[in-house]
Amino acid sequence: MLSKSKKETHKIAKIFLNKLLKSKKEHKGALVVGLSGDLGAGKTAFTKSVTKHLGIKERVFSPTYVIMKKYRLPPPRGSVRRTRGSDYKFFFHMDAYRLENEKELLNLGWEKIISNREHLVFIEWPENVLKAIPSDARFIYISGNEKYERNFKLK
Repeated sequence: MLSKSKKETHKIAKIFLNKLLKSKKEHKGALVVGLSGDLGAGKTAFTKSVTKHLGIKERVFSPTYVIMKKYRLPPPRGSVRRTRGSDYKFFFHMDAYRLENEKELLNLGWEKIISNREHLVFIEWPENVLKAIPSDARFIYISGNEKYERNFKLK
């Protein structure tokens, strides 16, 4: 999917989120999404769009320096999430850019986070901690060009 603007990225995020939430039954624990792409490719921008669609009102920032941010999802009643059948309670936004290996991720309580079916986890730079990423995780590959267009490959 090609995006030429933030508005188009926001639409792509909605499409991806709808598909993602419908797939929850396939997961034993948390639903984990890895976001890959060069620096500045749009991983955080995409995540911000997802959080808006989920109804998170807080301002979402890149977790590069704090590694992990946890957001409480609004209750399903009256929200977009209810129509999608989602019963997630927390959204985790993580960034493995500064992590040297999986052990550092485990020290953050990763096992507990991914074992909970009420957690939705988006992790940037999953390739840095690939051994710790669940086998049923979904992935988004983002690439850009000199025209500031973004290509999203959703898997």
